[in-house]
Amino acid sequence: MKKNTLPVFGVGPIYAVSCLLLTAFGLFLKKKGFLDSGELPALKQAAMFIGGLLIFIGIAVWIYAVIIQKISDEIKVGHLVTSGIYSIVRNPIYFAFLCVCTGVLITAHNLFLLIFPLVSYIFLTILMKQTEEKWLLEKFGTEYAEYCKHVNRVIPWFRH
Repeated sequence: MKKNTLPVFGVGPIYAVSCLLLTAFGLFLKKKGFLDSGELPALKQAAMFIGGLLIFIGIAVWIYAVIIQKISDEIKVGHLVTSGIYSIVRNPIYFAFLCVCTGVLITAHNLFLLIFPLVSYIFLTILMKQTEEKWLLEKFGTEYAEYCKHVNRVIPWFRH
């Protein structure tokens, strides 16, 4: 039986909460001193800049995907959005959360904290393959399959 509509938020809340909890857990471990040997004090300024840049990129991408492109409206009417930011990344909102959480962790200038974005990315990939991608393939068929061939799941990529 085919689904006529998809959940507006998909698995987004699950991913967002997981990403935020992993980030908070990493910062908690750092604060309690469990990750002291991973400290990189010489890179503090660079980490602050890179982390801040990632946070800014994440917020900008989220604003563009959610507010400017009004993705929830498109989902409600059953459209597959492949233009704008969605022409370079299939899941810009998840990319935005990954950027913000990674940026926050990078500002803590601790090498061990970089495992948390990797775990978040792997979790997201598995979650997407098992849920939203199946739903979208069922709903949009070959149109979605072709879109997937040309646009990355989470990491933006400009086509040639």
